[in-house]
Amino acid sequence: MKILMLSPEVTPYSKAGGLADMVASLSKEMAAQGNEVKIFTPLYSCVKKDKDFSVAMPTMSVHMGLGIEEFCKVWTRQLDKAQILFVEFDKYFNREGIYNYGDISYDDNPQRYAFMCKSALDYCSHTGWIPDVIHCHDWTSSYAPMYLNTTHKYAPIGKAATVFTIHNLQHQGVFGKDALIYAGLPELEVFKSDNCEHFGALNLLKGALYNSTKITTVSPTYAKEIQTAEYGCGLDGVVRFKAADLVGIINGIDGDDWNPAKDKFIPKNYSVKALAGKKEAKKALQEKLGLTVDASIPVFGIISRLFDQKGLDLLCAIAQPLLQNMKIQFAMLGSGDKGLENAFRQISKSNPTSFGAVIGYDNALSHLIEAGADFFVMPSRFEPCGLNQIYSMAYGTLPIVRATGGLVDTVDNYNEKNVSGTGFMFAQATTSALYNTIGWACSTWYDRKDDYLKLQKNAMKKDFSWSKSADAYMNVYTWAITERKKAF
Repeated sequence: MKILMLSPEVTPYSKAGGLADMVASLSKEMAAQGNEVKIFTPLYSCVKKDKDFSVAMPTMSVHMGLGIEEFCKVWTRQLDKAQILFVEFDKYFNREGIYNYGDISYDDNPQRYAFMCKSALDYCSHTGWIPDVIHCHDWTSSYAPMYLNTTHKYAPIGKAATVFTIHNLQHQGVFGKDALIYAGLPELEVFKSDNCEHFGALNLLKGALYNSTKITTVSPTYAKEIQTAEYGCGLDGVVRFKAADLVGIINGIDGDDWNPAKDKFIPKNYSVKALAGKKEAKKALQEKLGLTVDASIPVFGIISRLFDQKGLDLLCAIAQPLLQNMKIQFAMLGSGDKGLENAFRQISKSNPTSFGAVIGYDNALSHLIEAGADFFVMPSRFEPCGLNQIYSMAYGTLPIVRATGGLVDTVDNYNEKNVSGTGFMFAQATTSALYNTIGWACSTWYDRKDDYLKLQKNAMKKDFSWSKSADAYMNVYTWAITERKKAF
């Protein structure tokens, strides 16, 4: 099968979140299974070209709206058996960041990603490589299914099926309708209530929901949640209307990048059958963050963006009582909301040997936290899939999660009666619920050590490889292709 992944980010070249990991891992798995997979993505300034980059197309003209002709260059590089195509267009992509710089979102994002989508389709048309399915990721790729149902419908590329993945419904791409002018999309056809118009504005994600052949999101529970007013972010009615075309598929993890038996960022590799390396990782983590080096004290890890969605304000509010009332430590890595950043800095300053906080992002440290911590805290208000709870289980670090989205689908709550489960779960996004659940985990560590070790082994034995999820996506692709053929 010929598969085109259309994505604004892809690990390890550009990354703002889990979307980049998912696109890279799924593409590698699909290619490993014998499919022809190409990933089309921008050449941002953060992408460092090495000797393995080559020019796929030295000059390509891209016709946008109002008769505007833009000229770009396309580079290529292998990602295992998949191929990445990077579109070089300095006007839109040679700048800091991806979607934004600091706290300021780029005003021309609707034009930037219209160009990304149009150049991807034009590349396929210029080279004669026509995919069977175009897998679009989040609002930035929403233009593609709209093009295929309008301006490109009767071109060869128009026969391609589209599968659109919602990674986070909160991010919808809402702009003024004049963005359609540069994109070259016919306003009379698409700017309607049953397309991309939403309360007088252009809602690109809504347009993708109406125009894509099939829709997926990144967990079965989240697929149900976004059909409700609580989680639907104003589009729950549209999602319910399209529910027959919607499938929730859990993300897998890359077994090369996130595997304690292979991890190059930890002091000593380990596995479920040989756990000594985890103790060394804990010691290294405590030393690095200035925590009291003591194997008997449980370490609670946090790696997160500091935003409302992630619920870390709840932890911030109870951190001091937790440290006063329980013999525990925290190892935190994160950035985002400036108020939370400063609050966690102050907590760390006041408790230097029990609360280590690093503000920012450090890939090596994130691996060390996953390996060296005993528990991992994820109090998300909503979580479409989540990856860190999966990484944590693979590393024998028990997750403490709120019962929402993909956290429900991946973590099995501890059952004290039969000593089953892989983590600890709570229902309400409140400080008391989080406090009590951390206390539950703490008591398990100190009072039921055998239970803790059993849960740890349960977690490490779970299979979160991409092969099962890739099979589910292949079924959706086949379904979409069959459905698309009916339109011709």
